[in-house]
This record gives sequence, structure tokens and C-alpha cells, in this order.
Amino acid sequence: MPAPRFLDIEYCQTDDALFPTAMAWSLEDGRMKTVVIAPSDDWLPEDGDLGDVDLLYLEEQGVPLIELTRELHQDLPDQTVFVDGLDPDEILVDLIFTAVAQEAPFEIAPISELITGLDSETLEDRRRQLLFEESLEPQLPENGVYALLLMAREEGLFDEDL
Repeated sequence: MPAPRFLDIEYCQTDDALFPTAMAWSLEDGRMKTVVIAPSDDWLPEDGDLGDVDLLYLEEQGVPLIELTRELHQDLPDQTVFVDGLDPDEILVDLIFTAVAQEAPFEIAPISELITGLDSETLEDRRRQLLFEESLEPQLPENGVYALLLMAREEGLFDEDL
């Protein structure tokens, strides 16, 4: 059975800015992809204050938005992609695709729509517990996706091959 698809986005948020900085998503076979995102100039605040975000790193190591959107179109066409439901994921996805004048090829839904037997608070507690048990840094998007994959596997939503 194909695995549900998951996505997690890390982002910069200040008084004057909100934009994605890194993203991870899962594929049909349970593998993951992860990228650092090169920001659009339109996303950057005039005063240059990005808190603790290293803009030079994002610009040098980040994937250009057109490449990112091309990959997302290839990997997640016509899918429902599940997220932890804690972050402004829909807004961040819209920012990415709006920057290249495209529509997202997938729909976003919270994990609570996939795992319906548990309430949102219990799901979040389990996600945090998995991150802790696996010694995973919660700020890394690939770890967020991995925790969601583990939760889906625990619920029997795909094969044990993770």
C-alpha cells in the first residue's frame, strides 16, 4: 500500500516577514526529500531584520523556487499532503507557488484528517514523543516528516518498510 504523503516546512517569522526556509516531503514509497529554500527578494523585509535566520546561507545553499516547484509538481501531483497542523503551512506553500506564478499541485490537510481516531492534542503529544524517542531535532523539517511517517505506520496506514 502506498504511504500517505507528508510535508513539513521550517520558516522565518518576524514582525515584517514570513517565508519558508527549508522543506521536507515524503514520497509514495516513504522516502523523503529535503531542501533549503532560496528566498524570493519579495519576501525579505526592507530593514533586513530576519532574527536568527542566516540569509547568506539561504541564498548560497538554497534551491531556487522554480526548481523547488518543479520537483513538487513531479513528486506530489494531485495528492493530499498531510502536515502536523501547527505551522502556517498553507500560507507558506502559497508563498512558494505565488512567487513563480503557479498553483500548488497538491492539497494540504492536517494529520488529524488522516489519523481520525485521536484528537489533535493527542496526535501532537505522540509526534513530540516520537521526536524525543528517536533523538530528533524538532526544527529540522525532515525530522517532522519522519515523525509523521512513524505515526502513520503505527496506525497501519502503510507497510512496515520505513
